[in-house]
Amino acid sequence: MLELTLPNPHALAVMILIIGALVLFTRETIPLQTTSLVVLVAITVGFTLFPFETDGKVLQASDFFLGFGNKALVAVCGLMLVGQGLIRTGALEPVGRFLARLWRRAPAVSLLFTILITAILSAFINNTPIVVLMLPILIGVSMRTGASPSGTLIPMGFASIMGGMATTIGTSTNLLVVNVAADMGMDEFSMFDFLGPAVIAGFFAVIYLWLVAPRLIPERQPPMGGKVSRVYTAQIRLNQDSPLVGKSLAEAILRAGEGIRVETIQRGHGVFINPLPDVVLKAGDRITTSDTQSNLREFARILGGTLFSGDHAVDAAHPLSNEGQQIAEVVITPASRLSGVRIGDARLRSRYGLRLLAFNRFEGSQERKSPGLDEVQLRSGDVLLVQSTPENLTELKETADFLVLDGSIQLPSTRKAPIALATVLGVVLLAALDVMPIEVSAILGFLVLMVTGCLNWKDAMNALSSQVILIIVSSLAMGAALLKTGGADYLAKLFVYITFGAPPSVVLGGLMLMMGILTNIVSNNAAAVIGTPIAIGIAQRLGMPLEPFVLAVLFGANLSFVTPMAYQTNILLMNAGGYKFSDFVRAGLPLAIGLWVILTLVLVWAYGM
Repeated sequence: MLELTLPNPHALAVMILIIGALVLFTRETIPLQTTSLVVLVAITVGFTLFPFETDGKVLQASDFFLGFGNKALVAVCGLMLVGQGLIRTGALEPVGRFLARLWRRAPAVSLLFTILITAILSAFINNTPIVVLMLPILIGVSMRTGASPSGTLIPMGFASIMGGMATTIGTSTNLLVVNVAADMGMDEFSMFDFLGPAVIAGFFAVIYLWLVAPRLIPERQPPMGGKVSRVYTAQIRLNQDSPLVGKSLAEAILRAGEGIRVETIQRGHGVFINPLPDVVLKAGDRITTSDTQSNLREFARILGGTLFSGDHAVDAAHPLSNEGQQIAEVVITPASRLSGVRIGDARLRSRYGLRLLAFNRFEGSQERKSPGLDEVQLRSGDVLLVQSTPENLTELKETADFLVLDGSIQLPSTRKAPIALATVLGVVLLAALDVMPIEVSAILGFLVLMVTGCLNWKDAMNALSSQVILIIVSSLAMGAALLKTGGADYLAKLFVYITFGAPPSVVLGGLMLMMGILTNIVSNNAAAVIGTPIAIGIAQRLGMPLEPFVLAVLFGANLSFVTPMAYQTNILLMNAGGYKFSDFVRAGLPLAIGLWVILTLVLVWAYGM
């Protein structure tokens, strides 16, 4: 029986910090970037004030900043940039159009093709752009057919996660595990080294997502879809007997309530007055405002005025009109510049030409109407019901800030699409054939996209996620601190102590299960980086090969199916499809358990354990 002794104070402090960080990662009210920065500062300041000596050398606090130059982070950023090139040039347009045509003819077969294509693409391209490509197609199909998208969105999203398991570049999690293990002296995995286990497990996943998952998910409706009244712009002309003649605009607003928003005041032909609070109103003044039909009529009654649309008073012959306007749902993407911005500061009207009608967030809050949302901070996955012109909405699809769910399936297309597609294929082939490391080929691919005009610097900056970068850097810092202080060795010893006497196959399965639970609660990248040195320590103490235990961490950290917060694409799916938390548990738990059992058995068989 192994003897356990307490770890040294530095290792204990690092473990306590990691537990605190993992708890903070689960808090929706605290941005992940903030938690990551807190962790990074705590580690560097802590080791500066309380130096730690290892192998006769004092551990430098600045070493924990090396994550910013880690090749895994460079590779992740390079692949995000290359993936953005595919989106901006519409290089995946043929895939989208093929699926759109197929869905009209054979929905059941189309779902299978959608799952397969999503999984295959996700093995080489970041999951998020794939989901962003597929979401409008599936939403559009549901709008045209009148069917709920419930049975298609979650299977598609889960297929993207499953496909990401198959190669070293499928997800940032894979890249981190592979690079951390290589830094610890293990032979580095090639791109397709664990494709076999992923394909075997993927066969089960595809059958489950195609035939079983859609039947487990209750029918849900998108969160807002048309339940909110349209907004009209009209003028209220003050009558001679209006009680507000001779009163200030501030008094008029107070009388009508804070719901009225005065845009301009017209006094006479072509004379416009700034709507300042102290402006004194006169008979005949026209107050321009925008709201629903019922609210506009109520404002006119309260202010003692007549409602006008254009040159005509509003009546049966001249109703209110918002000709040329269209209502659409738009989703805040993970790469959006508006993430973390107050709605009041987002300038949706002036910058994007959007009227905000309603707002919905996945965390159980009810739909809320606009106005009254100025203080709400936007997050990835938030759904906004907006009104704008069709032309404006088409332009909006070209930005990285919003995902437009209007069902038109208008995909961007440019003559540079073949260049972007060839560049991505080149990046993958150069890495797969070991001509150059993925971090080098990805940066080379980014340069090609910039030189050929497939991307500009604005697109590139939009593609990089501060959240992903800071999580990776802080996770690498936590992993390095755990390793260098002996904390990883202690946790490996503790794991072996708890599982003492159990066969190596049970220990392997227990490790993958632990990672699967952790990844559905906290950041999968943090779980993977912290778990990798522990897995190597466990393998060394058992005298077993390192590879199956490292792969147990990699596969376990990718079992992000059970909760919506487990993966950023899950949040996009939850809002767009109107899902509840329980829907992910209902559809994701059987998939996660099935994959855990299959992958454990495959690894045990493959490595003769």
